[in-house]
Amino acid sequence: MQLPGARPIVVGQIAGMGVHEHKKAAPRTVACAVVTISDTRTVDDDTSGAHIRAALGDAGHRVTSSEIIRDDAAGIVACARRLAAADSVEAVIMSGGTGVSPRDNTYEALTGLLTRRIDGFGELFRHLSFEEIGAAAMLSRAVAGVLDGTVFFALPGSTAACRLALERLILPELGHVVHIARPSEDGGT
Repeated sequence: MQLPGARPIVVGQIAGMGVHEHKKAAPRTVACAVVTISDTRTVDDDTSGAHIRAALGDAGHRVTSSEIIRDDAAGIVACARRLAAADSVEAVIMSGGTGVSPRDNTYEALTGLLTRRIDGFGELFRHLSFEEIGAAAMLSRAVAGVLDGTVFFALPGSTAACRLALERLILPELGHVVHIARPSEDGGT
């Protein structure tokens, strides 16, 4: 039932502009930072980080920085704050530390900082993962959100999981989500 004089709600419409218009206005190239969170990976064997960098480049995005940090909550928080404050970074793709083992700290560290969570990302990622790996998908705490206008995606450390998240979720929407997450000069999107 619609109240008299109320505007109808159009699914997929954001701030008076439809999803297709937002995507048209979105940047084609996004400046990205890639962070591998691991106590064991090195530059030589970080296959997930290498895949993320390659996939971003193949899709026309720029990787402005790439690093490996330890799976330590304080270090993850410091890294996220530093990257959110960097003018050269619009999106951050993190891999590792999203499981349920005592060593996995990414979820707690990152979700404690995010000003806006993108809950649909984790939900869709687990759904897609379930199709590939079955019930073990529920162990993933992949998460996404926004901190100070910078978009963050935290993925599992497995290369297959990173590939799935990039191909099916992140790359198709990266410019769009960056466009609507960053503050505009007129105070709205």
